[in-house]
Amino acid sequence: MTDATAVLPPVTAEVAAAALDLLPARLRKRVDGAVAKAADWPVEAHPDGVLVRVADDTAVTLKVTAGIVAGADDAVCSCLLAPACLHRAAVLSSAPLAVEEVSAGKAEAEEAADEDVPKDRAAAPQATALGTVAPEAPGEPVLTPVQSTALDALRAAVTAVLVAGVAGSGAVHRAELLHAAHSARLAGLYRPAATAVRIAGQLAEARSDDPAFRLPALSAELAELLDLVRRPAEALSPARRSYRPEGPLRLYGLFTEPVVTTSGYAGATVYAVVPDGTLRTVSDVAPGGPERALQASGTPVPGGCALPLRELGDGGGVILTAPTVSPDGRIGGGAQVRSVRATGAGWYEAPLAALWERAPAGQLAAALRWFAEPADARAAGGDLLFLDGVCTGAGFVVSGGPILRLSAPDERPELPYAENLRLFAGRPGQALRLIARLVPDRPDRVQVLAASWTGHDGEPVRADLGLRRLNRSHFPAVPAPAQEPATPPTLPMAAAPPALPIELELLRGTVDRAVAGGRAVTAVSADGELPRRLRAVGLTTGAERVRALAEAAADRRHDVLGRLLPADPEKFALAWLAAAVYASAAAESLLLAAWTPDISAN
Repeated sequence: MTDATAVLPPVTAEVAAAALDLLPARLRKRVDGAVAKAADWPVEAHPDGVLVRVADDTAVTLKVTAGIVAGADDAVCSCLLAPACLHRAAVLSSAPLAVEEVSAGKAEAEEAADEDVPKDRAAAPQATALGTVAPEAPGEPVLTPVQSTALDALRAAVTAVLVAGVAGSGAVHRAELLHAAHSARLAGLYRPAATAVRIAGQLAEARSDDPAFRLPALSAELAELLDLVRRPAEALSPARRSYRPEGPLRLYGLFTEPVVTTSGYAGATVYAVVPDGTLRTVSDVAPGGPERALQASGTPVPGGCALPLRELGDGGGVILTAPTVSPDGRIGGGAQVRSVRATGAGWYEAPLAALWERAPAGQLAAALRWFAEPADARAAGGDLLFLDGVCTGAGFVVSGGPILRLSAPDERPELPYAENLRLFAGRPGQALRLIARLVPDRPDRVQVLAASWTGHDGEPVRADLGLRRLNRSHFPAVPAPAQEPATPPTLPMAAAPPALPIELELLRGTVDRAVAGGRAVTAVSADGELPRRLRAVGLTTGAERVRALAEAAADRRHDVLGRLLPADPEKFALAWLAAAVYASAAAESLLLAAWTPDISAN
């Protein structure tokens, strides 16, 4: 459903869900087919919004307020059955979800977009031991009746999605999940509500064959929500991040990252460092597509100094007075903030150089701890890795760390990540200083965001790989060595990128296959040999988790009269959650071991 002039705007969860509620039963059965057809309906720019042409005499008009479709009256179909028509329901089901209700203020727009956690950064369910789901602790806050009802509805909705699997979760399952999310948000259960909306968005991606969809990411989100609905204290944690006034801030720009979210927001975020080494971020994020990410990098830093975000990230500096800062390190653009340009720093200069002085294994451990924290409690940049190394035919050899593959955070053609990384791959022997992001479910690689190397004139070249399109002229004819050692001496490491045991990969595949196919597929595709193989390599807890999952999936008991009893969805969901938590915890433990140098071999 694309056109050269317009795209569908984000729609609030309650509007998308309510559109399906209006349909009679006979039409609800046809929603998934209508959504598939809607992909070919052209979208045109229209005063105050967009117009979707269903046919010559039928169109759906969406009115946009502050970048989103915020109310039911903002979606109008011209057919005689409207508003209880398939056209309107299909369009609203095809639109990206607005994760938060956004006001006209820029700070609120940034906050709403930030709730759309990048796909590889879902919070990990808490575990008391390797693979053991944290029990519902005594003494937790008492929920109100409304909150209890909302949490039960979320539990039922997410369990139904897991039992049906991606293949069986159509528009109706998605609507039930969105309804539960809306009720949870009204009841003050912001974290589980936001997670549920992200799951609904990923289900829509899967049904539309969106290349951005990643099954492991959906598995992580489902595990997070199933864990949250069992722990009221975590479910009650506030999701919004309030901005608080802070004293003058001296910022040294580190790099700029383009932001494009699945909920229809885009922009740019600058990561900067304060003198004590703490990371801060300055963003311009609003509804839009990839083209807006490139434009937003030219937005001035708040406060009137006329310094573009991109220039701040490219070695610039700024002093902010009376800024507002959120607990996770995001700097707001309040009316009181003032800014003046200041001297920046290079990556080999203080205070930035200290980021690369930490051992890679220590950085990895810190990043994994960051992933385990609730999304609203994570500090800015906690998932970033600062690595030195050399490009080789086998991969990127990290100084003091493993050999890694360099991957693109976003493969959209509008962003030059993949093209730039191909240039690096074609230059064996090239020394690089990188800023990368950890990919927990892909232990052999990192996503590269920015890089620095020695150019033709012997001076360092610094590039934001998602914004600057490189070519061969940016590199010397002969690859140059690193400018200066900034990490501990290289210690013996494996000769290939780290890999998890095949048995653990099979367990992770079992977890993801359950999400894809649901309980029925899990029951018929259970690998009876996998528990034995897991025990053989010492993963005995994993073997028990696989066995319990297979039993829960196949558990169809009979009553005293021999009649088949309904399957127990809660038992299946809990068994799957335990397997997912174990797989994640085991992978993290083995990943840390793979990144740790073998000192005894030195």
